[in-house]
Amino acid sequence: MQNLAQYIDHTLLKPTATEMDFRKLCEEIYQHGFYAASVPPNYVSFVKDILVYSQAKVCSVVGFPLGYQTTSTKLAEAQNAIADGAHELDMVMNINAFKSMAYLTVKQEIQKLSELAHSKEVLLKVIIETAYLDNFDLSIACEICEEAGADFVKTSTGFAPKGADIEQVKQIRNNLPTSIKIKASGGIQTYEQAIAFIEAGAERLGTSSGVAILKGDANR
Repeated sequence: MQNLAQYIDHTLLKPTATEMDFRKLCEEIYQHGFYAASVPPNYVSFVKDILVYSQAKVCSVVGFPLGYQTTSTKLAEAQNAIADGAHELDMVMNINAFKSMAYLTVKQEIQKLSELAHSKEVLLKVIIETAYLDNFDLSIACEICEEAGADFVKTSTGFAPKGADIEQVKQIRNNLPTSIKIKASGGIQTYEQAIAFIEAGAERLGTSSGVAILKGDANR
């Protein structure tokens, strides 16, 4: 796999992460050429300033990690992240509303975030948290994301009982048009896993194990 680093959003969302950890994340992006830094909202401007001489994008999260914030709160989070320099937003779908079959509510929220993001030339990834979804739920969630204007469907926050699953990624790919991409995240720690998810249809990988994944590639 040529240029595997360009599939990876180098991620640091641990609640105990320190400023030094974010500096290290940026150093690793300079060293290895990862596609993006995925960081909490309060570190967007900090990381963007460090990565000013890098081609890497800065990604932040919205409604993280449970998704049940109000739409107005999510919009405010998104506006702040964009103002601080985020190029991409990973928004958690309202899983409470989705499980209540309030599909129009879910769609309208995503649509509002999509319109805001696109008005600022920012990408929107929607985290559907596949650990809580069965096959029927997956198909509905994909349809909602497509109709609402999402750029990516993302599998997981990494905070649920289970992360990305190969078969679910394949199903998501089958349910989406090629114009909407997939970000697999949660539990991807090895080169072999990374390649398997890319082959299953993921165009982006969210992981805090990017360096280890690339080392696994180098050791082959």
